[in-house]
Amino acid sequence: MTVRALGPADYRRVRWKNDGGWTTELAVHPRDDADGSFAWRISIAEIETSGPFSTFPGCDRHIALLEGVGMELRFDGAAARRLDRRLAFETFAGEWKTDGVLIAGPVRDFNVIVRRDACTAEVLHRPLVGPMVFFPDAAFWFIHLVGGRAEARVDDTRFLLEAGMSLQIDAPRPGRVILSGGGELILVKLSPAGAS
Repeated sequence: MTVRALGPADYRRVRWKNDGGWTTELAVHPRDDADGSFAWRISIAEIETSGPFSTFPGCDRHIALLEGVGMELRFDGAAARRLDRRLAFETFAGEWKTDGVLIAGPVRDFNVIVRRDACTAEVLHRPLVGPMVFFPDAAFWFIHLVGGRAEARVDDTRFLLEAGMSLQIDAPRPGRVILSGGGELILVKLSPAGAS
């Protein structure tokens, strides 16, 4: 079993090619800098100006507002969607031509992108009040602590998490992971494509 606590020193922040913002990669698998491909990527974007999104053919995208008033997602061939409720996730196809139009000033948003033929993602926003248990299964979990403090326990090993840190739980795993504390979480469950 592999469980890792990740913080800002483990993340990678890059400027957008169109100069409209920044992306902080929290985790990506596998990393292939040669062609930019991946099975999944989890990130936080800082959007400074309205403009087009990058396309990700063959992928599904999950996105939610973290900070700011919000923005409208405009698609070719689909109805527009507003991201103006904090941490209410929207899902859309990565190949859709998408423009993000800011409502009133810059925003930060949370993003999960998965390649459809590799895996599926379930993305949840939850409070952390007391213990939360992750039992052994075939799923990979990525937990981002939006606010508060938490402790993860795996057998005799403990990980302390502050706001802005993340916990990565690789699969498969034989034991359970217990997360306790108080705060606000984003939970990303990644399962192999075709898994029931």
